[in-house]
Amino acid sequence: MLPLVWLPLDHRASGDGPQAIPYLFLGEKYAEALQRSAGVQPCTFPLADPALVAQLLAGVDGVLLPGSPANIDPVHFGQPVTDPSLPLDHRRDALTLTLVRECVLRGVPIFGVCRGFQEMNVALGGSLHQQVQDLPGKRDHREDKALSYDGQYAPAHTITLLADPSTRAWAGSGTVRVNSLHGQGVDRLADALEPLAHAEDGIVEMARVRHATAFAYGTQFHPEYKSWETPFYHAIFSAFGDACRKRMHQRLASYSK
Repeated sequence: MLPLVWLPLDHRASGDGPQAIPYLFLGEKYAEALQRSAGVQPCTFPLADPALVAQLLAGVDGVLLPGSPANIDPVHFGQPVTDPSLPLDHRRDALTLTLVRECVLRGVPIFGVCRGFQEMNVALGGSLHQQVQDLPGKRDHREDKALSYDGQYAPAHTITLLADPSTRAWAGSGTVRVNSLHGQGVDRLADALEPLAHAEDGIVEMARVRHATAFAYGTQFHPEYKSWETPFYHAIFSAFGDACRKRMHQRLASYSK
């Protein structure tokens, strides 16, 4: 039996105006990384009701919050929208911000990637820079859309890992090169989060929930991209998979009592 890992879906429209058709989206690379590097079975709950999060979590062994083209609505961290041209996903916000808090409360392993990491920060009380590239002293962390898919996900900059034995073991050193595909980034890190890595310009690239009883990490970079080909990325997913297996054994044991 494989652990089940819930991936929340994006809400997007295909087409414009009155011809727009609503769709639910999930990037295949997230599901593939879960299968190939974490050894778990991805699953989804289409149109999941935030009010039912606790019930749905009782049937899964972990949660992966994927990246997305849509930004978190800055109303959730007390700011107005500074660029109305950038997409938002209010329905995902409503689900995932609740989901983060419930996972931490209930000890369900959770892993946030890019927007997913930002969701963890906002849900726990932190804030975001809406356009990192416009800030003095910060680099442009967005991908070059003129490049191929593989080119966009190639290593883009170095991050420095803080003195945390787990993350340094995953990376094999104190510094490692990662990809970079984001416009938003952490401004104020939530008090409940512990920073684990920074980019050269100071942007938080990795963090975990302090005092969490299960795996609760987030990365600003995208370790899901061909995770099985990059030892650091693979190690992160493998550790997440181990946490989900532990959760599965505990969950199944509780049914037999």
